[in-house]
Amino acid sequence: MDKKDFKIYIVGAGVSGLVAAQVLENQGYQPVILEASDRAGGRVKTDIKKGFQLDHGFQVLLSSYPAAQKYLDFKALKLQELKPGAVIFNNGKQQIIGDPLRDISTLFSTLFSGIGTLSDKFKIFQLNLKLKNKSIEAIFSSDEISTKAYLQEFGFSSQIIAQFFTPFFTGIFLENELTTSSRMFEFVFKMFGEGLAVIPKGGMEEISKLLVVNLSNTTFQYNTKVTSVSDEEIILHTGDKLASTATIIATDASKLVKNAPSKNLSWKSCQTLYFTANKRVIEKSMIGLIYNENSLVNNIFYHTSIATHSNNTKELLSVTVVKEHQLSEEQLIATVTKQLQEECTIDHLTFLAVYHIKKALPDLKDIKYEVSPSETQLSSGIFLAGDVQLNGSLNAAMIAGENAALQVIASIK
Repeated sequence: MDKKDFKIYIVGAGVSGLVAAQVLENQGYQPVILEASDRAGGRVKTDIKKGFQLDHGFQVLLSSYPAAQKYLDFKALKLQELKPGAVIFNNGKQQIIGDPLRDISTLFSTLFSGIGTLSDKFKIFQLNLKLKNKSIEAIFSSDEISTKAYLQEFGFSSQIIAQFFTPFFTGIFLENELTTSSRMFEFVFKMFGEGLAVIPKGGMEEISKLLVVNLSNTTFQYNTKVTSVSDEEIILHTGDKLASTATIIATDASKLVKNAPSKNLSWKSCQTLYFTANKRVIEKSMIGLIYNENSLVNNIFYHTSIATHSNNTKELLSVTVVKEHQLSEEQLIATVTKQLQEECTIDHLTFLAVYHIKKALPDLKDIKYEVSPSETQLSSGIFLAGDVQLNGSLNAAMIAGENAALQVIASIK
């Protein structure tokens, strides 16, 4: 039987599904991707509104992700670098905490920022060094405690935990108690220490578009919703049935397969609001963090502080809200606008859009860096991909897609 005659389907055209298709193509197979929406990307998408690039939630790519280095052409993405560190807002005042080892201009502002003690700043250096010398395998085999407990055990003061670590990692983990596994904290901190946070010039969806362009023997079926998957058959929402040799589910499998391990999976949510402004209050391409724990706003970023394809004279500001609340959309916009004025002295804003992202990150307990390809196989014809199998990151999505495809190839052989 010729490789092209095998009916291999991938459910979901997110990053994980796209990487799975690439691995299959590399071995001579011609997969078909079934995607419920009108385009590829999954949770990594960018809309254009009034000439501005609006990512579906504030996201960055960490250039040190091993899987990203393997599957993405960084040069083609025209990656724009964010400055290491953050600007912390407290009652309208700005304080910079940076990484002087990579950006010497932040040395004095970091040393005299008033954020944490000198001992804290030395401990950040020590932590950087420790994780530089700790392998990813060692990180993910370490005992799990909460990120907050980890920081306390390392000896950081309650001040720097509250003023820097909590707002910074709330924006990454999408929870403000730092209950996320210490494995994930060590991994992310290591990745920040070894590379840069970057955004493609055309927005985060450029990552998905690049992965799509690289595929030459994959068929895409958009606006195609799958209702159930069995070993030899896929049933679509139209009632149509597709005979399959193998199916990779690169999305939440809980509604598609009866015995899916993600049946009780919960998700972290967030809201991202976009505004236009006449000027920036943060000159450098740095993330802004709100120290006030009563604030609804967690972090802000001026997307026009890096190069984009937009030609607007206005600035584009994104605001991330992680905390749960019962505000209407109108009340949310009013509250956020007021807090930006009080905490950051940002005014004269024009509201552009809001994204309510209910499934922003999977809420995983026993997180892993990777699983063996054989562990992705749920049954004789069903294989699982997506970051839900490992940890909530683009790196995990790529690894999960790769391993599911490798197991499909192994099972066919």
